[in-house]
Amino acid sequence: MERVTIKEVAEAAGVGVATVSRVLSGGSASPETRERVLAVAAQLDYRPSALGRNLRQRRTGGMGLLVPDLTDTFYGRLAEGVLSCARTAGEPVMVGSTGGDPEQEAELIGMLLEQSVDRVIAVPAGGPDAWAPAIRSGMTVVFADRLPSEPASEFDTAYDEPLDELEALDGLPRRVKPPSVPDLPAVLADDRAGIRTAVRYLRGLGHRDIAFLGNTGHASRVAAFREATDDGLVVLAEATRDAAYAAASGLFQSNPDVTAVLAGGNVLGEAAVLAARELDLRIPRDLSLIMFDDVPWAELCAPPLTVISQPARDLGYRAAELVLRADPRRRPRSVLLPTELIIRGSCGPRLKK
Repeated sequence: MERVTIKEVAEAAGVGVATVSRVLSGGSASPETRERVLAVAAQLDYRPSALGRNLRQRRTGGMGLLVPDLTDTFYGRLAEGVLSCARTAGEPVMVGSTGGDPEQEAELIGMLLEQSVDRVIAVPAGGPDAWAPAIRSGMTVVFADRLPSEPASEFDTAYDEPLDELEALDGLPRRVKPPSVPDLPAVLADDRAGIRTAVRYLRGLGHRDIAFLGNTGHASRVAAFREATDDGLVVLAEATRDAAYAAASGLFQSNPDVTAVLAGGNVLGEAAVLAARELDLRIPRDLSLIMFDDVPWAELCAPPLTVISQPARDLGYRAAELVLRADPRRRPRSVLLPTELIIRGSCGPRLKK
């Protein structure tokens, strides 16, 4: 007889996988929900040992890697870094794609717990609550590229940076922290410095009406942009190509005064290029564009795109190093890697309208 999975318990109880994980690991839940989940687990003869006891008593070897989209060049290179470090250490890696969906991420976390994977590198899709049960169960988690946060639209004045050493960078004031995020190792690119440099460059070209095109996972970039532009225009899209295109097209049509756009990722940059072409906006004559991520096609555009380059492969490699070397007796540390503004042909001086 096949063993019952955490997903089957969730479906039978009418709740999400994350809720079952919280209940079975002693996390917060209403009395009614807790009673229903435990009753269903008992009825199905679900054995929660894989959620906690197995992780505490033994190491199975190997690690998990969760990213939003393996077809995205940036995340592909990040994954290459993880795999390269793991291969050197002789560690197998289980790779999963969350699609940027918190519910799908919760399912994958549950599957990793089921299989007693006790080390995970993740580009998180959801908030901190999704990760709390896994961490309480003894899983070592290292975040890469970003930290778990609420949607960017909810972070008008707060960074998603709970690590003390990151908050003190550049002498900037400390920000409000999202609730219940534990201090965990993280390997991040210096988004704040990258955005500040990009905005300074655009202003040097005469641009004042600058917009940020981002998605719901860009809380820290949104906050950095608003800080650098004194609460500049932000347009957010869901993490899909269709949504990115719709957001870019809407931005250009609804805000004709905008003369420069900073795209928060390569999918958003691609959407901005396509939408500008459809609307007969010439880059850089009518619109200057800077994009996060230096992907191969950026240099092949006409004109080539100015980018904020992030060390994607190094992000993955350093995250793998951290998760392999994690010591529960020591306070977790973070790693901040530099970004670089690579100037090409997609930005020009603001022309008088």
